[in-house]
Amino acid sequence: MNLVEAVYRVTSIFPKEEAFGLIAQMRRAAISIPSNIAEGAARNSSREFFQYLGVATASMAELETQLELAERLKILAKDTDILVRVRRVGRLVNSLRNSFRRGSSSL
Repeated sequence: MNLVEAVYRVTSIFPKEEAFGLIAQMRRAAISIPSNIAEGAARNSSREFFQYLGVATASMAELETQLELAERLKILAKDTDILVRVRRVGRLVNSLRNSFRRGSSSL
């Protein structure tokens, strides 16, 4: 949730012409991360939770790509810590996914 807030803050300073482009895509990808984790956790099986963690991981990769693109387009300053935060959350989600892999051979 903190990452989503950070993405909203960072994208609030993007050029207005990006409102329906990069801003919307980045915010959707960011929101998708905790939303899929929550939905997966609410499901009835570890297998479903694992699948939703995969979707959250994909959204994280999408967000990371979009942030890197924003840096390359000089819309986002290189010294921002948002990419560091995305990668940190990515490692946490991947660790959770890996714990499911190790804990269940049926996944």
